Amino acid sequence: MRSVGVEEELLLVSPRTGEPIALAAAVLEAARKAPGGGEEVFERELKNEQVEFATRPVTQMGELAEEITRWRAEAARHAGEAGAAVAALATSPLPVEPSRSPGERYRWVGEQFGLTEQEQLTCGCHVHVSVESDEEGVAVLDRIRPWLPVLTAMSANSPFWQGQDSGYGSYRSRVWNRWPSAGPVEVFGSADRYHEQVRDMLGTGVLRDAGMVYFDARLSATYPTVELRTADVCLDPSEPVLLATLARALVETAARAWRAGEPPARIGVGLLRLASWRAGKSGLDGPLVDPRTMRQAPAEAVVEALMDHVGEALEDSGDAAAARKGVAELLERGNGARVQRRLLEERGGLPEVVAECARLTVGEPGLP
Repeated sequence: MRSVGVEEELLLVSPRTGEPIALAAAVLEAARKAPGGGEEVFERELKNEQVEFATRPVTQMGELAEEITRWRAEAARHAGEAGAAVAALATSPLPVEPSRSPGERYRWVGEQFGLTEQEQLTCGCHVHVSVESDEEGVAVLDRIRPWLPVLTAMSANSPFWQGQDSGYGSYRSRVWNRWPSAGPVEVFGSADRYHEQVRDMLGTGVLRDAGMVYFDARLSATYPTVELRTADVCLDPSEPVLLATLARALVETAARAWRAGEPPARIGVGLLRLASWRAGKSGLDGPLVDPRTMRQAPAEAVVEALMDHVGEALEDSGDAAAARKGVAELLERGNGARVQRRLLEERGGLPEVVAECARLTVGEPGLP
């Protein structure tokens, strides 16, 4: 059974106004002082208005759910001690001028990328799935390319930007793709070709290190995993578990196809970029590009195509029933983008949206 781990970035917000607040240092200090509070679990990110945590690698999705629930609750507790709240929002609904975290690496990024760095307050969800080797990992990357936008659509949780509706389900995905190394990539064909490409990218001097190779999915530089990076951080704690379930099934399906000698689909990067844009635009509330035909189809049909594609792997891991239940609930409830827009209609203001989302982040029931 392949192991899975999840990294989630969370927004730090004022409990009173809902505005992002630069308290990452205080939150991390609270985590450091707390017995069993996860000092090594929480980390800084690019901006002082966010923190990140990483689960341990597990093989059972029930364990992953417990990890995510625990660390979201711990993040909320540490943030509360620092005078903040945490919200699993992929962009801030309210206007913000984010501040850069300290450190030489982040300073270099700011000097190199200017306004792209200044505006980059976004929160994603990254899923790590174990692979046996770099060769298997690259074979997986080559074969999951067309399916990654579906995960973007399912996780879309960033409809608002600087106080207004962006017109997108996942505006985070659009902001994130301003980085020159972000987005879909070509078929590599071998681990040697993958590593050669990374070396050549670093050789340009545009990127500081391999950590800035922001492919939609990549080989982890730290763990024996492939890292799927297209998802928004999800509002409901059950959604990253569903994403991880589908990500593992995608990886297993791709690895089986590779071992069986099935070639990857030769879909050009240009088409994949359009599919990615459509996923960010629509979320689950409009058409998506079907990876099988590269033509538009209803979101529900494309999600069902994903489920069919990974169905055998889901059955073999024992995750099929839970995945189908999770997908049905997501389609009925809507992703975070739909929930946020509904909350705005019901509550009448973005501060109220943020306050409600902070409660939903840790699994508290919404207001009647």
